[in-house]
Amino acid sequence: MITLAKKIKEERDKKEKGDHGIGNTKSGRTSIRDKLLTKEVTELEENVPESCQVHFKDPNILHEFTLTVTPGEGYWKDGIFIFHIMIPEEYNIKPPNVWCETKIWHPNISENGEVCLSLLREHTLDGSGWAPTRKLKDIVWGLNSLFTDLLNFDDPLNVEASELYFKNKESFRRRVEDYIRLYASPRR
Repeated sequence: MITLAKKIKEERDKKEKGDHGIGNTKSGRTSIRDKLLTKEVTELEENVPESCQVHFKDPNILHEFTLTVTPGEGYWKDGIFIFHIMIPEEYNIKPPNVWCETKIWHPNISENGEVCLSLLREHTLDGSGWAPTRKLKDIVWGLNSLFTDLLNFDDPLNVEASELYFKNKESFRRRVEDYIRLYASPRR
């Protein structure tokens, strides 16, 4: 967001003039993570899916934000699902930490909020996990896709949800709707 970008530029200008302002770290330097995030957040805000909203509690803190996903189709249609995203200091070597704050019945999201999305894995055998070339927009689009085309019933995090889907799709649909009504509805 522009506020942090201005802050970084001001600090750079102060250093060039010999004025040693206070930076984001104890040494007065801006972290690599924060420099990357300044660029990536702008790109993210320009490319957010229609069904998503990104919210920064503090526009100067880009390493922690929430993502609200409101699917317009599929089993989770019209639910409001909030994800908390924390970017570690080691970003972009390490992936962001993501969890779902909304209780949900989903094969790839546990009832405790853990999220199973291959690009959030630090190491994978097939190479589909996190890589330094990935960006925040990839995470947002991946989370959004969990409600449409990235459903994985064959390698689930919530085994019970996956088993119910295979045994009785109608019961699965009703359970999803119950969870939406109880935990993810705008009337909640």
